[in-house]
Amino acid sequence: MTLHGQRFVPVIVLDHAARAVPVAEALQRGGIRCAEITLRTTAGIDAIAALRDLPDFTVGAGTVLTPDDVDRVVDAGARFVVSPGLADDVVERALARGVDVVPGVATATEVQRAVRLGLTRLKLFPAAQLGGLGLIRALAGPFPDVRFLPSGGVNPANAADYLADPNVFAVSGSWMATRDLIAAGDVAAIERLSREAVAAVTR
Repeated sequence: MTLHGQRFVPVIVLDHAARAVPVAEALQRGGIRCAEITLRTTAGIDAIAALRDLPDFTVGAGTVLTPDDVDRVVDAGARFVVSPGLADDVVERALARGVDVVPGVATATEVQRAVRLGLTRLKLFPAAQLGGLGLIRALAGPFPDVRFLPSGGVNPANAADYLADPNVFAVSGSWMATRDLIAAGDVAAIERLSREAVAAVTR
């Protein structure tokens, strides 16, 4: 899997594609080597394209809602796609295009559907509102081969707890590169918050 070994998947919302490389380089300096660039803004596609050739950095796309979205982000250079929910046509298109796909799930029924589609790495969204680690551990019983990417409510106070659980392969969050920090061009803060996040789970 493209995200193998990654422990943090920052969710990056960019209003200007020109910010993409400085933000990614700040994440790298802090020890984080990937990012999910969302399609919540019109800058998303151009930002993915700007990062496709950044050395030792894995760029993916988030808020991927349709098969057409899959085509656009893969053509731009995304190496993985993330969706807030589970849509069979999005999963199938991503697999056909040869990229990893991490769809969002919220129930055992959705996990079961995802497993039938051949997936074992799933995003739990919105994690905090759904019960966080409690739900992950409950789902681990009937789905022992599934690993989760909790997203929504993950923060510096609980990231280490999530990552200590064997059923979690990485966490997703935006605190290390918030939209405000990006808009302000505060790459020093992004680097510092990234380094603190990595240090908190390697102690």
